[in-house]
Amino acid sequence: MTNAFLEISNGEKIAREKIPHLSFDEFSKTALLVVEDGGKVVQFFAYEDDNDIKFMAVLRTDKLFVAGCDAPDSYPALSKACEPFHMFEREIAEQFGMRPEGHPWLKMVRYHANCRDVPDVFGNDYKEDIPGNYNYYQVDGDEIHEVAVGPVHAGVIEPGHFRFNCIGERVLHLEIQLGYQHRAIENLFLNVQAKRLPILAENIAGDTTIGHSLCMAQAVEALTSVTPDKGAQMIRSIALELERLANHIGDLGALSGDVAFLPPANYFGRIRGDFLNLALLLCGNRFGKGLVRPGGVRFSLADDIRETLAERLKELKPQVEHVLDLLFSASTVRARFEDCGIVSTYDAEKLGLVGPAGRASGIPYDVRRSFPTEHYSQIDIPENKKPTGDVYDRARVRYDEILQSIHIIQSLIYSPVETQCVDDSNFNLPPSSFVVTVNEAWRGEVSHAILTDNRGKILRYKVKDPSFHNWNGLAMSLRDTGISDFPLNNKSFNLSYCGFDL
Repeated sequence: MTNAFLEISNGEKIAREKIPHLSFDEFSKTALLVVEDGGKVVQFFAYEDDNDIKFMAVLRTDKLFVAGCDAPDSYPALSKACEPFHMFEREIAEQFGMRPEGHPWLKMVRYHANCRDVPDVFGNDYKEDIPGNYNYYQVDGDEIHEVAVGPVHAGVIEPGHFRFNCIGERVLHLEIQLGYQHRAIENLFLNVQAKRLPILAENIAGDTTIGHSLCMAQAVEALTSVTPDKGAQMIRSIALELERLANHIGDLGALSGDVAFLPPANYFGRIRGDFLNLALLLCGNRFGKGLVRPGGVRFSLADDIRETLAERLKELKPQVEHVLDLLFSASTVRARFEDCGIVSTYDAEKLGLVGPAGRASGIPYDVRRSFPTEHYSQIDIPENKKPTGDVYDRARVRYDEILQSIHIIQSLIYSPVETQCVDDSNFNLPPSSFVVTVNEAWRGEVSHAILTDNRGKILRYKVKDPSFHNWNGLAMSLRDTGISDFPLNNKSFNLSYCGFDL
């Protein structure tokens, strides 16, 4: 492994000439061995350099590794032997027209035209079609019926299509088709003025503003050899935990509503607003926009704000504990949550699930523990895996992490936090360099990778949201369940449409 792939650190600047450039056979053979032995795919993407298309992969075990190779026009699909490459190969096929021969389920990801002028690798001319215009997977049988939901949904929600193959009320297969939110964000990163990179990053997925902007800032800092001061690192960690708190509490409120237990649904809705207002107190925006920038943060944690934050957390903590107990002590709630939408550890490993969805299925991985950044190297993050992978465990992971996040923030604001606010960031990127960053956002592992060319211009900017891994987990959770359990399972994952669609 170490002879073929280069070991790297999270957020480490690497000269591109130091990254092993392997033959495709060695590249694929080594990558398969690593993942089949329990490793995971952090990034696997293609990029164009001097009119040639190349592959690059970042893999993780308890360490991070990187290597690249020249990309053939077609190649034996890695997914055929090793499932975690499945989504990445579909994405590469759509973006660059490279066909993974023998791929088990080659279909579109985001419905954008291939970057290269090559025949459509999907076997049909879909480039002018709207998303979802293709032959869906079908289960044969006289008693099989299909139920289509979306892409237009009731209420204020992003578009996505769900196609159920059912026999009676029992779901045999759920196919999820996204792409309706495709904005070509990765291409925008290549073409905007450097000072707009933070604006793009914090708008990839509005509920993961801190997670994505932190990955972008750390990548730029690594490339420009800038280290934020300790105060900025603490404020960033506080902001990431506030984002986790608001979203986990919102999810538990939604789950309460889906089982018609309205008191905690209403309490959680109000408390979520309280935590969003703490982010507003921190930086003037309820979602944390404008806070994180390369080099540090734009707002300090003045003593009066720190004391107000401490007082509000002291008031909110017993309220949160009371509502959590109200929800989880109800036998009617447990009856609906337990044994509903199970995703086994085996399936979760094969799908590469991350974040609360992965931990609920017995996978302990948490970036804050494995590849800590900011102030997390000074914080004890407990292992939080659960045994069954059902709705109850996905909810219980959130329960535990809510209390953990409150404790983390309280410990960080115990004493004064001093930082030098950033007004102008350094975006003078070095030539022929590479960096990858990973962070534990509230849905799980977020990763950004940047490649620069020989002039220091961004050659490839690759984004991966945790939903890229986890949508297939939702589909798996519906196998052999009643179709009426879909809303409950959907809320227990609460995945991002725009974070996936990019």
